[in-house]
Amino acid sequence: MSALVVVDFTPKDKEKMQEYGASAAVTIAQHGGEFIAKGKIESLAAQASHSMKAVIQFADLETAKRWYLSDEYQAIIPLREQGMDAKFHLIG
Repeated sequence: MSALVVVDFTPKDKEKMQEYGASAAVTIAQHGGEFIAKGKIESLAAQASHSMKAVIQFADLETAKRWYLSDEYQAIIPLREQGMDAKFHLIG
C-alpha cells in the first residue's frame, strides 16, 4: 500500500526554500518517491495554519520513513528550517 508524506509549509526565505526543494527532490527520487501535488492551498473549512502544501508519494510506509530518516535528507533539514516553517505528516 502506498504512503503519502503531506507537508504544510509557509515560505520564509525564497532562495533557501528553492535550494532546499532541489536538494529534497534528489533525496525523494533516490527513495523512489515522487511529488504528486504542490502549491498554494485554499481552505474549504476552517483556517489553514500554512499557506502551501506538498504531497509526496512513496511505495509504502517503510520507504517513506527511510527517506525522512536518511542521512541525505537529515543533512538538509537545517536548510529547510531557514527556508520555511513546515509540518510533515505521514499517511499510510
